[in-house]
Amino acid sequence: MALPTQPLRDEHKDLLPHIETLATLADSVGQLAPGLLRKRVDEAHGFLAHHLIAHAQAEDRALYPVVAKLMGAPEATATMSRDHVEVGRLTAELAALRSQLSGATVSDVQAKALRRILYGLYALVKVHFAKEEEIYLPLLDARLKPAAARRMFEAMEKAALEAMGHSH
Repeated sequence: MALPTQPLRDEHKDLLPHIETLATLADSVGQLAPGLLRKRVDEAHGFLAHHLIAHAQAEDRALYPVVAKLMGAPEATATMSRDHVEVGRLTAELAALRSQLSGATVSDVQAKALRRILYGLYALVKVHFAKEEEIYLPLLDARLKPAAARRMFEAMEKAALEAMGHSH
């Protein structure tokens, strides 16, 4: 029988290759031609801005309130929401740096900033997912009734679509 949180585990599994790409891209800064680097940065930013942040907003709106209620502590998920704020801040920083990557070369300052942002996002999101999967999801699996899990995932899907600008 599938775990009540299997949809979220599956979503994380789908997102992880994109997260791994952030580290791979950071590793390649200084080795890729500037045009190809810009293309990869555009792709990474697109993933972050249009998929990962929507996922984070859905968690804030639909997952974390359920976790907080089950834990009996409204502030139990505050640190996880703070991770989401930082992902948003780093994504905005990446967008600003991305707009500067227009010349024939990438400066040392730009390359260092790009590596810092990409490695930062990679580490932050990897640890964030691990915390959810090791702490929150087992709690939900143990305490959440199937109907409540279904409602939670429907609310997450609706919130994610709204965050991506789609109405449902």
